[in-house]
Amino acid sequence: MSRMTTSLVPTVRVRRGSSPLRRVGQALTPVWLPLLLIAVWWFVSAESVSPFFPPLSDILVDTWDQWVVFGAWTNAVVSLRNLFIGYLLGTLIGVVGGSLMWRLKYLRMAANPIIYFLYVLPAPALLPAMIAIFGIGDLRQIALIALGSIWPTLLNTLDGMRGIDTVKFDTARALRLGGWRTYTRLVLPGAAPQIAAGLRASLTVGIVLMVVSEMVAANSGIGVFILQAQAEFAIKKMWTGILVLAFIGTALNYLFVFVERRALRWYYRSRALGSS
Repeated sequence: MSRMTTSLVPTVRVRRGSSPLRRVGQALTPVWLPLLLIAVWWFVSAESVSPFFPPLSDILVDTWDQWVVFGAWTNAVVSLRNLFIGYLLGTLIGVVGGSLMWRLKYLRMAANPIIYFLYVLPAPALLPAMIAIFGIGDLRQIALIALGSIWPTLLNTLDGMRGIDTVKFDTARALRLGGWRTYTRLVLPGAAPQIAAGLRASLTVGIVLMVVSEMVAANSGIGVFILQAQAEFAIKKMWTGILVLAFIGTALNYLFVFVERRALRWYYRSRALGSS
């Protein structure tokens, strides 16, 4: 009897709190390699006399002078404005287009060849056509960013919605949910993780196209700044533009991950519970 009673008592596992040393290690894991590479760059270039690879310390000082003191930050403002508008338009078209292609089978079948043709076509190759259509203003840059941002979001939206379990749709019909409520309560949340992956890929494409579009027939922007510095043989100034661009790209990606983690908190919690 005592043996049976003992077997029926559930085993309780006491979860020990992580030690301070372990928490510090977890915090340093994502940053130790970038910090190491920056340190190597700093010490290796410290005695450099090459005009093409100046010391990192000199580049950082010139970055402050160029982008803060002398007002080159206005180029970053122009670039970010075009990126924001183009990215917003492109991803909105991608989510709406992917939803329509999921909902309308014949539209999906008709549009598939065109979608994949445009998807594999390099967006920079369309720069001459964009200049001919939109001119050399900001509208051409926004249009190119939007065009490149559409496809990752559209395809991920379509794949995410098509991957939802059909049993869930049967449940929605049993609960007599209408089409719009099924879309907002079931389809969008179910496809949200894959849509987020497409949005992040579109952000990366948008940043690349932001710089590429500014290097041809543009008046301002980070790409213009870097190209002009290279043409003037101001190599240190050129490196400052590259550093600012790398910082902006890294900051935007971390900001996206921060927002994604909070918007999809329920998804990451369910994954953590499933793996425990």
